[in-house]
Amino acid sequence: MTSALVSLRGVGVRFGPTPVLTGIDLDLASGEAIGITGPNGAGKSTLLNVISTLLTPTEGSVAVFGGPVRRRDLPQVRRRIGMSGHEPGLYPELTLLENLTLVERLTGEVHMSAMQVLEVVGLAGAAHRRASAASAGMQRRIDLGRLIMTRPQLILLDEAQAGLDSTARDIVDRLIHRTCDAGGGAVVVSHDRSVLTRSLERIVEVQAGGVS
Repeated sequence: MTSALVSLRGVGVRFGPTPVLTGIDLDLASGEAIGITGPNGAGKSTLLNVISTLLTPTEGSVAVFGGPVRRRDLPQVRRRIGMSGHEPGLYPELTLLENLTLVERLTGEVHMSAMQVLEVVGLAGAAHRRASAASAGMQRRIDLGRLIMTRPQLILLDEAQAGLDSTARDIVDRLIHRTCDAGGGAVVVSHDRSVLTRSLERIVEVQAGGVS
């Protein structure tokens, strides 16, 4: 029987008096990839932020990697999580190569060099282009390259496939497959349900703050 990488029970989130999520029960098993969809404003990104430990829910419990999320454990837990959000997390004044090299320096433990990652994402020829001068699709590839480089156990993708061509979407699929094959897991958020049919085992829909 597979163990749960993530387990949410009765999770609710309020921003002031406004409920955003209510009574969320959700499990992600080791080796599993799931999708989260729903209309804009339904709470998809809020749910992902709870899973990532970046947001503490107002009510309910969250367990990640088999244990409850405790403040003292957050640094160790977050090192095992890789997230790509709506906007690529790049330093615009640095080149694409420098952005990846910075990841090498900050993490101290990588599975590929920056140049190797650039080859994998098809941007070796643009290594010295500043991120601010790169297209949105190129920036997204570099952001995904961070996850390829560091190989987190849990990957969280928030609209990460938006604006990518078919070749770049294949990079996402390979990243998901490799992570799950190694016993990790993936959660992919998209308002476009057709994107979520690739590489995922089930889809959860968020509507009016709940899941179905």
